[in-house]
Amino acid sequence: MAALPQDAALPAPPPIQQLHHYAYRARDAEETRHFYEDILGLPLYHIIQSDHVPSTGEYCPYTHFFFRLQDGSFIAFFDLGDDVAAEPSPNTPRWVNHIAFRVESMDALKAMKARLEAHGVEVLGITDHHIFHSIYFFDPNGIRLELSAQLADEFQMLQESRTAHARLDAWTARKAQWRRERAEGRSTAPLKPQQNDRPEFNKP
Repeated sequence: MAALPQDAALPAPPPIQQLHHYAYRARDAEETRHFYEDILGLPLYHIIQSDHVPSTGEYCPYTHFFFRLQDGSFIAFFDLGDDVAAEPSPNTPRWVNHIAFRVESMDALKAMKARLEAHGVEVLGITDHHIFHSIYFFDPNGIRLELSAQLADEFQMLQESRTAHARLDAWTARKAQWRRERAEGRSTAPLKPQQNDRPEFNKP
């Protein structure tokens, strides 16, 4: 996307250092704490409790609690005190919205898979994504989680980054054409990518 004229007068964007936290709704704080702290091993690190939301001022009593990752970032939750979990998006497959955490090795990934299964958690995978391997599972709130072991080194990831914009530009151009065809009634199928990075899953 081209820069807007007023952007020239603005300071350059400061570097965004890392994820601070990602927040979800929790059905029950203790149920969620047990899963993230006792099973996944993320320590409970911080709690904020209030009757009012500071950003909006609305009345909504809550307990906001944070679990710390090794890099100092957090995954956080709100228990609104009503024993209700967040509802999934009705127009989005359950595998789309998820949060992925990185573990240090394939051995660590296998160990966590065994640990989760020993606690009765259903685990999908290990799934081969070429540059990393992953397992998938749901937390008590219905949030899909992924744990990944990175296989590609920094050089390979740098090489990947050099083609990312061109590939996205090609997708955007094809999507514009697809929108025109759909508006004219010439296309009803979803847009498919021109390049398939996972041909092993093609059905004959």
